[in-house]
Amino acid sequence: MKNRRAPLAILTTIALLFGGSVAFALARGGRMPVGNPTVPQPSKPVSLDDYLGLWYEIGRYENAFERGLEGVTAEYRARLDGAIQIINSGRRGGVSGRVSTAMGRARVVAGSQNAKLKVSFFGPFFLGDYWVLDHADDYAWSIVGEPSGRYLWLLCRAPDPSAETRAAVLARAQELGYDTDLIRPTMQ
Repeated sequence: MKNRRAPLAILTTIALLFGGSVAFALARGGRMPVGNPTVPQPSKPVSLDDYLGLWYEIGRYENAFERGLEGVTAEYRARLDGAIQIINSGRRGGVSGRVSTAMGRARVVAGSQNAKLKVSFFGPFFLGDYWVLDHADDYAWSIVGEPSGRYLWLLCRAPDPSAETRAAVLARAQELGYDTDLIRPTMQ
């Protein structure tokens, strides 16, 4: 009579090893490094009318939901219910890759002078922080982060800003306490 438990034990061991490897990879890959352990409060109020519109991402801290995306844009539109519609787009694998789009919504955090938003791309139960940490007086650029210091986005109104503008935005991010070596430039 054959031992039927041996194949079951082998399959169980393989499943446990595979499951453990997947869990380890997800835990390791899902935890982004802290690029700023002391994220500052937003430095100035935000005029929503001036902030709305199309922004081009010129750099970011790499994150799981944007991995492999280039040509990233974020568009903000006022909604009739007072919320802000968000349309994030990017191209998979390069600037000529297939377009990937995520739609979300945001609400201004009361008392934040419009500089802090609660955003959701997955329904009302999963809210994230979106802080406009600084912006140009004419809204030509913006630096966006959140309290954990694991996420950072550098945004410009132009897809290919001048070298001076890029340097100024990077210098300001560094002044705000961010490790600029973790910034991944975004191709547009």
